Amino acid sequence: MKLLIIGSKGFIGSHSIRHFRALGFEVFGCDVVVEYNDPNYFQVDATNASYDEIFSSHDFEACINCAGAASVPDSFVHPGRDFHLNVHTVYSILEAIRKNTPSCKFINLSSAAVYGNPAELPVAESSDTKPLSPYGCHKLYAELICDEFYRYYGIPTCSVRIFSAYGPGLQKQLFWDWYQKVKQATSITLFGTGKESRDFVFIDDVVQAVYCVLQHSSFKGDIVNVGNGKEVFIERAIEVFQEKSRMEFRYTFNNQVRTGDPLNWAANIAKLSSFGYKPKVGFEDGINQYIQWLEEKK
Repeated sequence: MKLLIIGSKGFIGSHSIRHFRALGFEVFGCDVVVEYNDPNYFQVDATNASYDEIFSSHDFEACINCAGAASVPDSFVHPGRDFHLNVHTVYSILEAIRKNTPSCKFINLSSAAVYGNPAELPVAESSDTKPLSPYGCHKLYAELICDEFYRYYGIPTCSVRIFSAYGPGLQKQLFWDWYQKVKQATSITLFGTGKESRDFVFIDDVVQAVYCVLQHSSFKGDIVNVGNGKEVFIERAIEVFQEKSRMEFRYTFNNQVRTGDPLNWAANIAKLSSFGYKPKVGFEDGINQYIQWLEEKK
């Protein structure tokens, strides 16, 4: 299969490139970063990306969009930028597909942020969507655009709602922030109460899930949860982090919920499991692998 991965220099995109090439796919990358060593790579303009030439010159069978902004706090400060990267980019890609290769399957990386605070757990694809941030709203808008291009133009689309992805290569978010803080201090303060929860999914399982979706989704404006299917409370997460890092530090919770952050998440992954997906990396093993990468990066 001839596959294009947009956002190929990012966290999920770079892992996806390696994963699909290892499976024998003919994989092309695309991003805003200069690349001199990969002949199967397209560089696009960071502020005014155009995808017409890419899709007019290559007959891609599938495209995975890993590009976009991924910061809830920044989406409050720069909502226009977040909209451009998470909504306008998706429209631009799909319009190029519509005009040039309308049979190309399109997978867009969405987020569990579209759910906000679910009424019940585990949260299924059919649950209400009530985003808590501009980021969550924009991810939901992008899903609607994917549905629009399927319903009105027959473009095969699927949105995957990724829960809390982590692993080697991720240089932001929870565990990265904790590691940076405990390198500098023996006592740290964490947001919340510790009773908040997330469904952490290791990067190897994320790319495995995307492969399963590519093979089995209906691509009729489909929506698929991508998670581990297990709820991990933050108070347990910090305990595991402390154990695996072997770093001596004290921590307290400030009892303040950061604006835009949900309280509790756990994914219903029955649909993804029906595609043959089975999580391979447990939480403790995943944290151990991530910390090993952090230590090697020092």
